[in-house]
Amino acid sequence: MYCPGLYCGRNVLEDGNFSDCGPCPRGFRRNDSNFICEPCLDSPKLYDWLYLGFIVLTVLVLHWFFIDMVSMRQSFSKNVLTLHITALIEVFVSCLLALLSVNPVGIFNIHSCNCQSLADWYTLLHNPRPNYEDKLYCTQEAVYPLYTLVFIFYVLNLSTMLLLRPWVCKKFLPKQGKMSIYAAMYFIPVLVLIHAIIGGLIYYSFPYLIVVVSVISCAAHFAVRMEQTIPALIRSTLTQPRNVVIVLGHWCIHAYGIISLTELVDPLVHSLLLILVPLPAVFYILTARFTDPNKFYL
Repeated sequence: MYCPGLYCGRNVLEDGNFSDCGPCPRGFRRNDSNFICEPCLDSPKLYDWLYLGFIVLTVLVLHWFFIDMVSMRQSFSKNVLTLHITALIEVFVSCLLALLSVNPVGIFNIHSCNCQSLADWYTLLHNPRPNYEDKLYCTQEAVYPLYTLVFIFYVLNLSTMLLLRPWVCKKFLPKQGKMSIYAAMYFIPVLVLIHAIIGGLIYYSFPYLIVVVSVISCAAHFAVRMEQTIPALIRSTLTQPRNVVIVLGHWCIHAYGIISLTELVDPLVHSLLLILVPLPAVFYILTARFTDPNKFYL
């Protein structure tokens, strides 16, 4: 009953016998005790949900970023806000449909195979070659449904966007709005390619990516201000609604990174770390005057 490799298993046939060693069907994973393919009935861990949330947030933030960039407005307007809300609806609907599409279909409950190691994301690289002869192909989705669910979400989001946003852009922002659609038609396929190649690496590193990118993005937001004095930075942050929303957004993403990093295993201690969320913004404002290139002399 032994099956070679890390993922090869035997399927139970209709007559009660067992098949030869091979890949387990989607939604199944072999039992290491008897090498039988068994259905995955585990529930996703908190870290898995945080990872899926990271995927959703990444798409939403990219949509909002390109909408804001192509609108070329320094303040919020009704037309731009309508596009932002439309992108939020697109992502929300895509997320719900993606969750409903996996087993058990039609309800907000996911059966999953818990990820045990980085190798689970790359079963293609672990097909065994018994006795150094013919290779036994056992490629499968060992991290079901974390791998395919992300692809489903990307496809649904692209489809939902193409169904909804052209009509909204035509009415509210006909010239610049369509550029946000073109941008999404580029960055979503790029995200698909990234997930296909390094999805496992992102799964294990996304909390660190969130923290680092949020700090860099926050610094970049302040760096484009013309006046780099402390009063000017504080005044522009507190008096301009657009800047207030952007800074609060950075803080929320930074807090999400801290939660993902700690998983709030120790709720009291780890929740206190959230107090540090404003620190990057405060640090930049207090030290901006020391980094002014016009004040550096040889």
